[in-house]
Amino acid sequence: MGLKQRTAEIHNRNTRGKATTILIVAQVLFVILYGLFVDYAETAGPKPENATGEHHSELELYYPMFQDIHVMMLVGFGFLMTFLAYHGFGSVGFNFLLTCYVIEWATLVNGWFKLIGSEESTIRLDIFSFMEADFAVATVLISFGAVLGKTSPVQLIIMATLEIVFYNISIYVGVAVFKAIDVGGAIFIHMFGAYFGLTVSRMIYKKSQTQSPKETSVYHSDVFAMIGTVFLWLYWPSFNAGPALENERHRAVINTILSLSASTVTTFALSSIVNKENKLDMVHVQNATLAGGVIMGAAAHLMLHPFGAMLGGVVAGTVSTLGYRYLQPCLQKSIKLHDTCGVHNLHGMPGILGAVVSAIACAVASREVYQGSYDVLFLPDRTPQQQAGYQILAMVLSLAIAIVSGVLTGLMLKCLPGIFDSLDESSYYDDSVFWEAVEEQPSASSSPGPSINVIGKEREALEMASH
Repeated sequence: MGLKQRTAEIHNRNTRGKATTILIVAQVLFVILYGLFVDYAETAGPKPENATGEHHSELELYYPMFQDIHVMMLVGFGFLMTFLAYHGFGSVGFNFLLTCYVIEWATLVNGWFKLIGSEESTIRLDIFSFMEADFAVATVLISFGAVLGKTSPVQLIIMATLEIVFYNISIYVGVAVFKAIDVGGAIFIHMFGAYFGLTVSRMIYKKSQTQSPKETSVYHSDVFAMIGTVFLWLYWPSFNAGPALENERHRAVINTILSLSASTVTTFALSSIVNKENKLDMVHVQNATLAGGVIMGAAAHLMLHPFGAMLGGVVAGTVSTLGYRYLQPCLQKSIKLHDTCGVHNLHGMPGILGAVVSAIACAVASREVYQGSYDVLFLPDRTPQQQAGYQILAMVLSLAIAIVSGVLTGLMLKCLPGIFDSLDESSYYDDSVFWEAVEEQPSASSSPGPSINVIGKEREALEMASH
């Protein structure tokens, strides 16, 4: 089947102008809302008379970390999702779109929630505002991973718009009300994003999503995905340490590096063990190696001791690898939970474990151990043991908000398929529905190309022939 014929058969699933209209209307609204509610912060406004270099120290303090996190959003997440053979454009392209859209929208919503209880009526922008916007982006991109290849651009825009509101509700309850500690977002970013996305995925589930021949990877798509893995691995310490300062920031970087290293070694050790042919699985290497960064999210700046950070990485790598190998197929079969990227294994379960780690770290904390850091990290009217309880409470409430809001969002996308351009079975995991110039992409009826397993079999055959 030729490309033109194939495109003609599926053109009706790409409603002309719908996504364009939504994006243009949204951009116009953003411009108006920024004009009404947003201005520069003092450190970005007019330079005061007789100002010193200290006036701009905030930019120097946060911009390097912000840039690292920015790279994670655009390169790390974008390329990590390119493992699908027929969906490379959609993975990188829609990742780019969602990142930019959410930066604009989350900056507004984040700012409005910060104004609650304040006499200020203007959102003041500084470099830290964009770091927080990138954290919101990460939450949406994690959810995107659960529905990758199964949603149209219109559905993704609607999902992101709603999720940012619920994400801020979760943070407001957990941080502003319960004063939970979550420097790197194990609870409010990774766990929330994972279970919101998983719930949406369950709501829009169709059996054909699990039977599509296009939900596959090829050799070069897995190599591209590894680019995303490496960039995420490299810059994850900045993600966990970005909001912290001084000794706490330094400690967060150390703990994250150790945890990532331990989860990587553990993943390589386990991947071949759980494989019947004693071979490494690229899915594990692409994803479970990063679980050490997630589990450190809530407690990276706490006094875990280096061995504690490494132990966390070992646990995260183990849980994530076994999750990909055993739990994900089981959930798909038993409760019809289809998770394209396996965000439950990389972000969901390690995020919950990260909350538990933070609770344990708080429960054993003392002023003698933390010294000057004690007053920086813990509230004067709350004991560390009480803080441990609030960590678990914040996790439970955030999980509940993620699931309930995910159900509502998923039902909206499912019950209004005509409005939100729902895909049918021939459109899943396929770039040709929304992207031009995919001539080099194999047709759906043909083989997607040599997979790693095929290459391995060919190599074995050549070796046998040579003997």
